[in-house]
Amino acid sequence: MNRSKPFPYLLIAPAVLLFAVFTAYPIVASLLLSFQKKVGATYEFVGLDNYVRLLNDSIFWQALENTFIIFIFQVPIMLFLAMCLASLLNSQLLKLKGFFRVSFFLPAVTSLVAYSLLFSIILQDNGILNTIVGVFGIGPIPWLSDPFWAKVSIIIAMIWRWTGYNMVLFLAALQNVPEEMYEAASIDGAGKIRQFFSITIPSLKPILLFAGILSTIGTLQLFDEPFNLTQGGPADSTMTLGLYIYENGFEYFDFSYGSAVAYVVVVLVAILSFIQFKFTGDKS
Repeated sequence: MNRSKPFPYLLIAPAVLLFAVFTAYPIVASLLLSFQKKVGATYEFVGLDNYVRLLNDSIFWQALENTFIIFIFQVPIMLFLAMCLASLLNSQLLKLKGFFRVSFFLPAVTSLVAYSLLFSIILQDNGILNTIVGVFGIGPIPWLSDPFWAKVSIIIAMIWRWTGYNMVLFLAALQNVPEEMYEAASIDGAGKIRQFFSITIPSLKPILLFAGILSTIGTLQLFDEPFNLTQGGPADSTMTLGLYIYENGFEYFDFSYGSAVAYVVVVLVAILSFIQFKFTGDKS
């Protein structure tokens, strides 16, 4: 079949056009907006004023601190649990694998409204979680009204929602690990824990890097959980960078300042991703 040279370009033109309009243009426009300020009905170029303003913004620093606290605790715990679950569900001895895999993955596809409502009920002062800890003689914990426990609640909710998603990634990678490696390790006397740290984790290194970067990006953009569970409170203790961008853009209509905060997040994601590549990437 004889086709003209422009024919392939015509096929990809709709995708390129949509990418340019809905992805490339907003990225460039928001970058330019971060160097501008609205004066009356027009935007004027103000150089780095929005970024200098960030340095003296206590709420920004609070949001940055909260985001990093959640990131430092939530991501490692979630990835470790996901690896453990993937190893268990990859076992030849386990029955009903399909049921357990779907059960652990369901939170990732659960409606955000239903998910938030569920955790609001669970974390109430008289909710099921306080009922459980009460069995051990512990008094009611103010999960959503205390600055410390509010962060813990956000971390618990995120782990519940995203562990199954990462488990599927690890499980897919484990399908390619030869069973003979585990059999040889067993013959050499290696127990299950030794096999996990000496075979499973090294085999998952590439997907661990991938999941780590995805989780880093997701946590630095964290918005859903603090918005629906705590509204950033109490006293900005769960204010995150993602929520602060939303507040500046869609509550205060300060799109220029919101864009500056967004590009700080971009820089942080780039730095953390570089560090992860540096320490866990394949040097070859």
